[in-house]
Amino acid sequence: MSPRYSLEPVIQESTPSIIARKLRYAIAHGAVAPGSQLGEAELARELGVSRGPLREAMQRLTQEGLLISIRNRGLFVIEMTDAEIRDMYVLRTAVESAACKMLVGADHVASGQDLLSKVAEMENAAVTDDHAAMSDADMAFHEHLVALSGSRSLVRIHTTLMIETRMCLAVLQHSHRVTDEWIEEHRGIAEAVRGGDGLLTQSRLNDHEDNALAQLTSAPASASIESRRTRS
Repeated sequence: MSPRYSLEPVIQESTPSIIARKLRYAIAHGAVAPGSQLGEAELARELGVSRGPLREAMQRLTQEGLLISIRNRGLFVIEMTDAEIRDMYVLRTAVESAACKMLVGADHVASGQDLLSKVAEMENAAVTDDHAAMSDADMAFHEHLVALSGSRSLVRIHTTLMIETRMCLAVLQHSHRVTDEWIEEHRGIAEAVRGGDGLLTQSRLNDHEDNALAQLTSAPASASIESRRTRS
């Protein structure tokens, strides 16, 4: 009898999907600044692709809300005011809360341990004082939290919200700090999940998101982001 395997099918990524992924990364990490206009000819030349798949990729990002089309002017990377950042965090909290509810209702011990491993990565990044690594470790915790839910819908929505979060952090990376208190907030969420305490998980997640929002919409943050909007 031949052996039976449980293998995932190989999914070939289309050219527009690859281009969209590269553009998302560039936008999220500040390589393409908020408010920047995306020139089709220049991008096609830089990426080494034809305009057809590039247009399809840009259309995807427009549908996701990362690009905005201005009539007779072209496509621009979105800019985020304090009000828009608050809206984004309301949605992020809702998505992450839904994910936590699923984790607590399933194998919460394993999920909590997984999240604590992400907290350890945050601690390692903080030791190096590498601001980019700190931000990456912070984002990885939240991305992993939602991924553990196994919900494709939550992951899809959360991905766009995290790109917007990274956009803000890219502008503020010089001032973003992963402090001991910041790390403990993440540890508290992970431990609440591990303990299967839904109410405590929700409370700690809400407190953490409120603190993060306060940091992103502080005076220096607002000035940095708003100044980009004014210059465009």
